[in-house]
This record gives sequence, C-alpha cells and structure tokens, in this order.
Amino acid sequence: MAVIALFGATGKTGGRVLQRALAAGHEVRALVRDPSKLAVADERLTVLTGDVLDPEAVDRTVAGTDVVLSLFGQVKGSPRTVQTDGTRTIVEAMQRHGVHRLVTLSGGGLRAPQDQPKLPDRIIRTLLRLLSGHVLADAEGHLAVLQSSGLDWTVVRGPMLTEDPGKGRYRVGWVGVGTSTRISRDDLADFILTQVDDATFARQLPFVSD
Repeated sequence: MAVIALFGATGKTGGRVLQRALAAGHEVRALVRDPSKLAVADERLTVLTGDVLDPEAVDRTVAGTDVVLSLFGQVKGSPRTVQTDGTRTIVEAMQRHGVHRLVTLSGGGLRAPQDQPKLPDRIIRTLLRLLSGHVLADAEGHLAVLQSSGLDWTVVRGPMLTEDPGKGRYRVGWVGVGTSTRISRDDLADFILTQVDDATFARQLPFVSD
C-alpha cells in the first residue's frame, strides 16, 4: 500500500478518490483549507490544514509520501493562476523529498499530441477559451510546470463530469479517439486511483470517458 499526498480532497472528484484510497488500504495525507468539509474519518487519514499555495503546508503534506494526487483546480474566487502556482509548489516539495510520482486532473480542453479532435471538440475548446480563457490558460500553465519538472507525472483528463452512479467501467484514450463526451465522477475517481500503482501513462495526458 502507498502513502498518498492528496490535494483537493474536499472537491467532488477528490472526495471520491479519498474514499476509494482509504477503502483500498492506502494511507492518505490530505491538505485542506477547511477540515469541516471532509466527511471522512479514518485511522489511515491524516488531515492537515492549509493552502496549496503555502510552501510550508505543502511541504508538510508531501513529506514521507510515495505519490501525490493533485486534484484541485479553479473554483469561484480562486487566483487566476492557482493550478499553475499550486502545482509548482507541489513539484518543488516533491523534489525536496524525493517523491517522483504525481497525478493531476484537468479537462479535455488541454491538448495532447495523440488527440484527434473532431468538430464538436474544437467548438467546445473555442468556447472554453472565449468564456473561461483563464481556466484553460491555467491548465496549460500547470502542464508546462510538469513538463519541466523531471517527475513521473500524469495528467488525467475528463470530458463533462456527471453525478450519475459509476458504471464500473470506462474507456481510456485521447480526445476524438475511442472516447465519448461524458463520464461519471465515480468512474473517473476509479481510474485516478489506478494511477497510484500504474505508470503506463507517465508523462502523458490520457482522456477518460464512459
């Protein structure tokens, strides 16, 4: 079993990953701004209070872990570069502590070399850039940090996320290649947890859908 540093544990997807990680027997160190938002209590869970932009808090969270799951992102009121800056802070802590495996979460607007976007994909990305350009720019900034880090990173990308019950199955491919336009958060969380032990997609951006 691994010791996981988890950022974004109070989010809709991060909370599901946390539950699955504990159920699988992993130990988790979760950095959260408001511990009262965590509905999980477990002897294998260590909750640290702080912000992902605080180097000291991030350092405490990463110390002694085997892998980092970074599932935070833009929410209302976030700094416009929160994912980029937070990822940089996490990477620096990992480098100090000799932790090499990092898994992050993003959307299909972030492009990978293997993508073959169809017209609907291109329309969605254009709308995203027009309506929420800073979110896409932040995702691209966080990817640039990862690419220069020297770590074994994976960016898990998903399409529209739903609250539907998980199907217990999903497809892993690339935008426009063997994938669909939606996935439940349950199934996405299942895939994210597999990346703790599976480096098949190291330094890649797999797209997961139902």
